[in-house]
Amino acid sequence: MIRAEARVTRFGGYQEFWPFYVSQHLDGTNRALHFTGTTLVIGCLVAAAALSPAWLAAAPFAGYGFAWAGHFFFERNRPATFRYPLWSLRGDFHMYALTWAGRMGPELERARRLFPPPAPAGA
Repeated sequence: MIRAEARVTRFGGYQEFWPFYVSQHLDGTNRALHFTGTTLVIGCLVAAAALSPAWLAAAPFAGYGFAWAGHFFFERNRPATFRYPLWSLRGDFHMYALTWAGRMGPELERARRLFPPPAPAGA
């Protein structure tokens, strides 16, 4: 069962959107799948530059395939990219960089405060 997305519909800019984006990625497996997909996207871009532009066709499948599997099977929510495609793309690379730097922890805590996850059914 897919959890309902938070009912936020408008953000004043990316800085307001970012904690919401993080709140949609609280599950560690989901974030790991995003990290894997983004790494593969970067690999596709490098391969496109070094080998053949045909690698560009693989980039969306690599990135979105892993990310959407993380949302549907682990996080159990709808990807934010369905409503906020450009900010979500930016958010993914932002999350990727913070993960590499080991600095996602404070962002996760902030997101949990601002956008608490729904209570489990029957609780």
